[in-house]
Amino acid sequence: MVARKSLKGDYCPSARSLDVIGDWWSLLIVRDAFDGLTRFSEFQKSLGIAKNILAERLRTLVASGILELAPASEDGARMEYRLTPMGKDLFPVMVALRQFGERHLFAPQETHSLLVDRTTGQSVQLEVRTQDGRPIGPDDAVILKVREGE
Repeated sequence: MVARKSLKGDYCPSARSLDVIGDWWSLLIVRDAFDGLTRFSEFQKSLGIAKNILAERLRTLVASGILELAPASEDGARMEYRLTPMGKDLFPVMVALRQFGERHLFAPQETHSLLVDRTTGQSVQLEVRTQDGRPIGPDDAVILKVREGE
């Protein structure tokens, strides 16, 4: 197996983000954490992932600051995984992935899970906007790249 190249020093914010969350197991763990799962056994049952792979992904997510280990109860005998503020910042990423899947990967009337507002039950929609609040699409944006060495 070819060793993965680290993107930690890359000039692109997308590349650095993928260095932390660069595999589908990690994103599925984050998805499950947003769904309220906190225990190793809960993640393992939900994902059907091998324990050694899950343990490695959880270690990486903790080391990267996406998840933290915290006592599950007052006695501190059991530990659980919780999203950190950095991990919670992945919420728009998860919503964007859901919306992509809903638009492109399901037949028109095919049943799928829904993301709704906990209080109102209304569906959640993500829209990209400029700093002044205008909606913007891919044809309206450009990346200002940094040249290496600058």
